[in-house]
Amino acid sequence: MNKFTKSFGAFVFFISFLAMGNLQAQTTMEEFATKWNHGKQFTIDVLNAMPDSGMDYKTDPEAMSFKEQIHHIGSAIVGISQGLLKGGEASAPQIDVATASKEELAAFLEEAYEYGKSAIVGLSEADRAEVINAFGNELTRRQVIAMLDDHCTHHRGAAIAYLRANGVTPPAFVGF
Repeated sequence: MNKFTKSFGAFVFFISFLAMGNLQAQTTMEEFATKWNHGKQFTIDVLNAMPDSGMDYKTDPEAMSFKEQIHHIGSAIVGISQGLLKGGEASAPQIDVATASKEELAAFLEEAYEYGKSAIVGLSEADRAEVINAFGNELTRRQVIAMLDDHCTHHRGAAIAYLRANGVTPPAFVGF
């Protein structure tokens, strides 16, 4: 076998391997809902780990407080689900972060995650594949769902850093 044939064969194998990996990386809506539920519980666990005395803690005067980080997760789920993922207006949860207790904030997170999950799993495959204008970009709703999940993780990670800055050991990650 000549060098070209070997190289071409290796290239085809590599591309096939990548394609198989991409196909296997996709999740079903049932798998996504399970992951989403774990994210919801992890976020609530992070909230519950912060003592009441740390709820207004900020890493910097310009930063969101711990309470605002947590609220931002829930309000983004609701807003993005309503505006981009065909969520209904009537059932969308709301809360005033300025006056909310930790218990009320936990209940809001529970409702926000459930609202988001309902909107996401309620989308048809055609809806998920539809290209829409989101944040000035042309994206599929599937990409918006992935971005929303990443957004929740980002702000939960910031909240975990706030826990550590307050001497609190964060809850263990549960991904499955």
